[in-house]
Amino acid sequence: MEPVKLSDGARQRGELADLAMDLAQASAAFRHSLPDQIVRSLADLVRAMNCYYSNLIEGHDTHPVDIERALKNDYSEDANKRNLQLEARAHIAVQTWIDEGGLDGGLAFTVDGACETHRRFCELLPPELLIITDPDTGEELDIVPGKIRIRDVKVGRHTPVSPAAVPRFLQRFEEVFTGLGKAEMVIATGAIHHRFAWIHPFLDGNGRVTRLMSHAILRETLDTGSIWSVSRGLARTVSEYKQKLSNCDLPRRNDLDGRGTLSEEALADFTKYFLETCLDQVRFMEKLVAPGRLRERILQWTANETQAGRLLDRSIKIIEALLYRGELPRSELPGLLGVTDRQARRVVSALMDRGVIVSETTKTPLRLAFPATLAHEWMPGLFPEKTE
Repeated sequence: MEPVKLSDGARQRGELADLAMDLAQASAAFRHSLPDQIVRSLADLVRAMNCYYSNLIEGHDTHPVDIERALKNDYSEDANKRNLQLEARAHIAVQTWIDEGGLDGGLAFTVDGACETHRRFCELLPPELLIITDPDTGEELDIVPGKIRIRDVKVGRHTPVSPAAVPRFLQRFEEVFTGLGKAEMVIATGAIHHRFAWIHPFLDGNGRVTRLMSHAILRETLDTGSIWSVSRGLARTVSEYKQKLSNCDLPRRNDLDGRGTLSEEALADFTKYFLETCLDQVRFMEKLVAPGRLRERILQWTANETQAGRLLDRSIKIIEALLYRGELPRSELPGLLGVTDRQARRVVSALMDRGVIVSETTKTPLRLAFPATLAHEWMPGLFPEKTE
């Protein structure tokens, strides 16, 4: 597995360090350009988007609108679609745990952190998705949540290490990445992404755990606010993603290709691709939710819905206030709208029915929400529009 991460003397280090610096600056600037309440609401939508694209890489297409429905216990009558909704719901639950600090403190790349991530994800899956079939023998195998595999596997052309060797390789993996500074950890995320997948410690679910692990590392080291997702970029260039991952399996080519068993140049190439993909996604989201443009799209939608009679008059005043302030105490609504308490509650109720404002309780402040059903109007291009 050596080099587990890029060596200090790798000739691509300067370019990768510059990329990591650009990514850190862009991510922080984007995160802090938005009010905290908007970041929180946007993160809810991006969580569904991240789930959609991560599952899409696995060949499972569950649209964010259907994911949002699953979170409200609204499931398809089709058993297969329902299972995929449950799978998406499991992914959302694990990422929510991560976003609330479940893997903070450098736990993401530890053996315990990886096993806990796998356990939390798999325990929420329907029984049908906890069985895989051996492609060579046709034998049905049970996936045990959070447990390291106890049999040999093959992934495409790659044959991961034997079950007996997995603990030793995971120990080395954790040892190498423990104690790195933030700048070095950003550069190392690409290596973590590949080397964990290369070990392939679980019978199934390694890809999802790997991408959740990457999300957790980037969230902690870059203060992302969870408002952008590398999975979107990986899914949109999925052939390149899989090819560059596969290239990292190749042996060292010559005396200029590091000092380990595996190719350091291939690992550097994947790292560059990974960091460039992250930076591209930050810039995409930054452009998409630029305050002026986002505000204009949301207010135009509100005006159209009011004119069509689907929202009540003065709704736009609430939306304007939330876009500017991030949250709005309920006590201020009558004065803001120039109506009675009862009329203000009716305006709020109509907006809540459309899913565009939320509140934890009937007394806590209102904040803006970003429902998946409106993403194609509010944030076009975030994910494909649902056609069914």
